Amino acid sequence: MEVLTAAFVWSPFIRHLVAADDHERRVRETQRLFLTHVGLAHGAVWVTDDRDAVAVWTTPETDAAAAFGPIVEQVADLAGEQAAAAARTEQLLGPHRPTEPVWFLGSVAVRPDRQGRGLGTAVISPGLAAADAAGSPAYLETSTDRNVRLYRRLGFEVTTEVRLPDGAPPVWCMNRSPRTTG
Repeated sequence: MEVLTAAFVWSPFIRHLVAADDHERRVRETQRLFLTHVGLAHGAVWVTDDRDAVAVWTTPETDAAAAFGPIVEQVADLAGEQAAAAARTEQLLGPHRPTEPVWFLGSVAVRPDRQGRGLGTAVISPGLAAADAAGSPAYLETSTDRNVRLYRRLGFEVTTEVRLPDGAPPVWCMNRSPRTTG
């Protein structure tokens, strides 16, 4: 949980979605809900042995209503005064998300002092391998140029850049076609 909080507490995108008052607690609780009620309960999670990096995925089998439904109100409460901005962001991103079943990389976090050492790739790679084995595409959204470069190295392609209102950073939607082995 701590790595998710440490990685996202200062993110401009998260600051757009989660209220500033008691921000760190709000981010920690939002990440806890996503990790426990979505990733662990309905998706897939990979963590490095030292717990300095984590990747949280939903899989093609994830029932979004079952995964997200029970936590929607809690997430909105945690967003606080940013709840309207968070809802608007979801509305703007929705049309760009795949309609077919995919491996959706919902969150990747690397402890800030450990970034740039391959830990992100280490926790993302098992999900990509599972997607490839299933013949499934992978999808993600990111709000930093640095991440776009990382995900491109992993085979993702930008499908669109979504400009959000109110000074929020842009969000790049990225897709990766399954790789065949043999």
